[in-house]
Amino acid sequence: MAFKKILLLSVSAGAGHMRAAEALRSHADAFGAAVQATHLDVMDFVPRAFRKVYTDFYIGLVNKAPALWGYLYQFTHEARADSSIERLRRAVERLNTAALRREIERIRPDAIVCTHFLPAELLALMIRKERLTCPVWVQVTDFDLHRLWVQQGMAGYFAANEEVAWRMQACGIVPQAIHVTGIPIMPAFAAPLERAACARELGADPGKMTFLIMGGGAGLGSLDAMAARLLALEGDFQLIALAGRNARALAALQALAERHPGRLFPQGFTDKVERMMACADLVITKPGGLTTSECLAMGLPMIVNAPIPGQEERNADFLLEHGVALKAVDGVALEYRVKQLLAHPEQLAQMRARAQALGRPQAGRQVLERVLGTA
Repeated sequence: MAFKKILLLSVSAGAGHMRAAEALRSHADAFGAAVQATHLDVMDFVPRAFRKVYTDFYIGLVNKAPALWGYLYQFTHEARADSSIERLRRAVERLNTAALRREIERIRPDAIVCTHFLPAELLALMIRKERLTCPVWVQVTDFDLHRLWVQQGMAGYFAANEEVAWRMQACGIVPQAIHVTGIPIMPAFAAPLERAACARELGADPGKMTFLIMGGGAGLGSLDAMAARLLALEGDFQLIALAGRNARALAALQALAERHPGRLFPQGFTDKVERMMACADLVITKPGGLTTSECLAMGLPMIVNAPIPGQEERNADFLLEHGVALKAVDGVALEYRVKQLLAHPEQLAQMRARAQALGRPQAGRQVLERVLGTA
C-alpha cells in the first residue's frame, strides 16, 4: 500500500462525533506506517465567539431545554436547503471557518472522513468551487439521518444500519455511494475480554448479576440516587456506577458504597469502559449513538433513559424495535424494569443474543478499508 494521509474532521458539540473520529484514528494504527490519520476538531479553527455559540449553545440547549432542541432538530431537518434562513446559516459558517480551509490545504490529505455534518457541508462548497479534489466521506454517528448530513459531491456515506441507508437513498444519495458499516468504535470493544479478570480488577463478583450505570438525570435523578433506588430492590445483584469526571457524584457514590459493601462499585473517569462492560449483564445509559454501538458490540442489552429529543429518541426507537433495550421514563419505571429482568433472566438472555447479532465491532476498520481503497 502506498503511503496515505487520512484527515478526520469532527466537531466537539457532544462527545459522540469526536469519539467516532478517535475510533477511526485508532483503527488506522492497524494499517501501520503506510497510513497516517490526523484528527482535527473543527472548533479549534474558528473564532472563539463562533465556537461558544456553536458548541455551548448546543450543550446548554440539550441539557436545559431538550424540548426546544427537539423542535429545532425537526425544523432544520424539514427546512428547504434554499430557504433564506439556511442560506444565512451557511454564510455565517463559511465566514468563520477560513482557518480550517487553510489547514486542509497545508495537510494535503489523500482522503477526508467527516464524523459531523458541519465539515461535510463546508467541504461540499469547496468541492463545488473546485478548491478540493481529494475524496470526502461522511460517517453518520446515529441510528437516524438528519438532512444536514446529506451534501453534494461526497465520495460516499457510511450508515449505522439498513434503515439509515434507506433514508440516504430517499434523500437522493445513489445506492453505490452508501455503505452499511455501523458506527466506528474503539478497537478495544472488539477484543475478547475475560469477565472474571475484569471483575477482579474492581473487586466485584464475576458470578453475580451485574448492572452497569452510565448516566442519570432527567427523571431518574443523580447517580447515587439511582443506585440507592436499585439497591433497595430485592435480589442478588451488584452495581457498577461510572461517575466520569464528576467528583461530587463519585464522592456520593463512594459514601453509598460504604453502606452497601460488596454491592456497589463506584468508578471515576476511565479509558477502560470496555472492561467495565465486560463485567456487566446490562447497561443503564442514555442512548447516544457511540455508547449504544459499544454496548451492542459487546452483546450488552440496555435500559435507556432520558433520550435527547431528536437523534437520541431515534436511537432509542431503533434499540426498542430490535428488542435489545427497555426504556425507563423515570425512577419508578427503572425499578420495575430491573425487577422484571431479575425475575425473568431468560428475557435478559434473549436481549443479549439480539444485541450480539446487531453489534458491529469492526465498523471502524471497514470504513477505513473502503476509504483507503479509493484514496
